[in-house]
Amino acid sequence: MTTITLQNVVPEFLESEKIEHSGIWNKQIIINKGEKLQIIAPSGRGKTSLIHFLYGLRKDYKGDIYFDNKNIDSFSTEDFAGYRSKNISIIFQDLRLFPAHAANENINIKRLLKPFHPASNIREMAKRLGIASKLDQLSQTCSYGEQQRIAIIRALQQPFDFLLMDEPFSHLDDTNRQKAMELIEEEAAKRNATIILADLKPREYFKAGSILLL
Repeated sequence: MTTITLQNVVPEFLESEKIEHSGIWNKQIIINKGEKLQIIAPSGRGKTSLIHFLYGLRKDYKGDIYFDNKNIDSFSTEDFAGYRSKNISIIFQDLRLFPAHAANENINIKRLLKPFHPASNIREMAKRLGIASKLDQLSQTCSYGEQQRIAIIRALQQPFDFLLMDEPFSHLDDTNRQKAMELIEEEAAKRNATIILADLKPREYFKAGSILLL
């Protein structure tokens, strides 16, 4: 997959004044593979909704979203499953870990579905992000910052052309944010993939090629 295009996309639930002042809603936005895009949005502007639209979790919008020249509105459940396994990875704001499973199990589930790395890579990434000692621990017993790093490593186990991130570093200190961003950028470069970071304010540790205000 080489492009994502938003064509006059507008959330059905968003107030008109928020749409009028947006740099994304009700406009044509073309995101090419290999780009680094930062989306800035205060709370209530539809940031998480946009990420969910792109991942195919929600359809409560007007307008069109295309993967290359294919309108995702026509996709079946199986179509989207295929795109998610090969072309799109995500770090959810609410993480969506399995709380009663160990950190390593949460990460390895993604790798087993469509592997990009060998299993040994999990421990290497965990060591880089300072959570190697947590791999055998239930995710529900880890701190939120540790869970965020688990979710980041999980997202990097599969192939992808586009990586969607919704406030992925909210509970990390500056040092750990920098380490996580460096790992993400390295993994995106291996795939020539796009990084889309949606957050509440500009993040200086992410050298985005373009910034859009939602």
